[in-house]
Amino acid sequence: MSRNSFSAIIDQKLALSVFLIGKVLRFIFFFGFLYFLLLGTKTLAGYSSNQVIFFFLTFNIIDVISQFLFREVYRFRPMIINGDFDLVLAKPLNPLFRVLMGAADVIDLVTIPPLVAATIYFGSLLHPSFISVFYYLVLLLNGLLIAAAFHVIVLSFAIVTLEVDHTIMIYRDLTSLGRLPIDIYQQPLRAFLTYLLPVGIMITLPAKAMMGTMSAMGIILAFIVGILAVFVALRFWNYALTKYSSASS
Repeated sequence: MSRNSFSAIIDQKLALSVFLIGKVLRFIFFFGFLYFLLLGTKTLAGYSSNQVIFFFLTFNIIDVISQFLFREVYRFRPMIINGDFDLVLAKPLNPLFRVLMGAADVIDLVTIPPLVAATIYFGSLLHPSFISVFYYLVLLLNGLLIAAAFHVIVLSFAIVTLEVDHTIMIYRDLTSLGRLPIDIYQQPLRAFLTYLLPVGIMITLPAKAMMGTMSAMGIILAFIVGILAVFVALRFWNYALTKYSSASS
């Protein structure tokens, strides 16, 4: 399915080039914003410029990889409206897998290697220990699990409300608050981003682990939140399927 998706996008070379350039420019502009923001103060909420940049890169790692894997979510609403989801349900393939990971995005695939290289470089400037790197990687995986749970919830809302376009953009806007450490936000927004909408657990905690400021108990609690998020998302998906009305009904 990913190969078919890549072929369809690569055939549209002009569109591929425009979208790729747009993604790169968007990244460069925000990176420049961080540079000039920290040029005078050198710190943000007690974090050095290298640490703030690492927070930003960690956000992009989770955001870009989740977009690469779950791009089909952005195309799910037309599938519901046109009745094509009936064909998905009729095939001997898990429907959630099909609508969640059925069309990976080659544009995001192109941007992942340089993004990973930049993350490794700025991460090395923090002089982490081996255990800090290990904690970072496992919490990064946990962040991707939470991102997957969010996308499953968006798919479920698409079946119940037919408003996936708005829901996925609300998710993108809220997670963009994690571009910078959530320590910069005042209460109650900080608590909201940590406990109710776990953007902090998804993005900020992995970066903090690389900096050696995470305890073992904090990491365990983060995984509990990740597992709970996946459990709730799957339960909501199963509930949404019971509310689905096929195009022929």
